[in-house]
Amino acid sequence: MLKFISFGSGSSGNCYMLYTETDGLLIDTGIGIRTLKKYIHNYGLKLTDIHHILITHDHADHIKSVGTISGDYFIPVYATRDVHQGINNNYCVRRKIQPINAKQFEKGSTLQIGDFEVTSFNVPHDSSDNVGYRIRYEGVTFCLMTDVGHVTEEMKSYIQEANYLVLEANHDEEMLENGPYPTYLKERVRSDYGHLSNRVCADTLVENATPRLRHVWLCHLSEENNHPELARKTVEMILRNNGIIPGKDFELDVLKRQTPSEIYELT
Repeated sequence: MLKFISFGSGSSGNCYMLYTETDGLLIDTGIGIRTLKKYIHNYGLKLTDIHHILITHDHADHIKSVGTISGDYFIPVYATRDVHQGINNNYCVRRKIQPINAKQFEKGSTLQIGDFEVTSFNVPHDSSDNVGYRIRYEGVTFCLMTDVGHVTEEMKSYIQEANYLVLEANHDEEMLENGPYPTYLKERVRSDYGHLSNRVCADTLVENATPRLRHVWLCHLSEENNHPELARKTVEMILRNNGIIPGKDFELDVLKRQTPSEIYELT
């Protein structure tokens, strides 16, 4: 059985785990290794259960501890060429990935990585590069899309395939407009290479959710420009207004910024 945990989702650090009885992978490593060790131990798991790391992009909140985790446990790190270069250039990553552990994974390609069939695809964002991942295991399709400037037709096609989906709902548009960010930062967030709002996230689900979709998690909520309950209510209201009932048509949850989730069984 495939299982999913979020260890943190937001600008303070992003890290997700998928695992089976025999294999495990992390998507992004934006929390410290000591924190990750503690969280994993609390679930009765071990860092040695992780055999692969996938990186979406090279911003610090997604890669902070990648070199340390990879180096200490000799775990290969899969990312595009530009993301690997960005990690090497990012001063926030004090310990770099050892060349032997740096694996190139170009957009649009599919690799069999241990138990998992993984496909990477482009996600627009103002990083060196950014990808989403479709991960298949024993007939289950899991997709993750974070730090989304805008939703492309390619991304829509992967949403339509998904049984389980992690999708960004970064900000409430009114909170962003009236919030503390300077003008240039507000413009960056709402640009086509910034972040996805609650409303656009919901509209994307309305347009692309299929009967095969079983669970959606809203990820990467802004601390300054969003709130978990506001994100949930906004998305749920738009879904209901379009005849989609969360809890009936599919489950809807919000991933917290600094608090690990429960263990979700993806059947």
